[in-house]
Amino acid sequence: MMPGKPQLTMNKADKMITFIYYKDLAKGIEFYGNILGFSLAIDQGWCKIYQISDSGYLGIVDEERGMQNWHADKTVQICIRVPEVMPWYEYCLGLELPNQSELFVSDELKIKAFVFDDPEGYQIEFQESTANDLLF
Repeated sequence: MMPGKPQLTMNKADKMITFIYYKDLAKGIEFYGNILGFSLAIDQGWCKIYQISDSGYLGIVDEERGMQNWHADKTVQICIRVPEVMPWYEYCLGLELPNQSELFVSDELKIKAFVFDDPEGYQIEFQESTANDLLF
């Protein structure tokens, strides 16, 4: 007999961590910790986990030690929802980040956003909601 599905409080997990794999861990630490300014929540040595929001975390993993390997093709986009995207857009413009887009508005998705690549090629999107009726 299969056990019953575990129950989540209010149908939510406590935290969500997305792990990305780096050839040069020091570049990830510099970028996410110092340049973007996210707080280091857990330091596991070869894995650094940064708190992005109340329950959202990003783990930067040394690809020689992690469960996955680094790949040239990045199939993950890291999206960071902020209350106001313009200050982030202007700050990132000054950093001259690779592949930074112009600020754009999507009426269909109800967002204002821009994207760029992090030091190892993962696409990062900063966005704000343009609608007050969305839950987040």
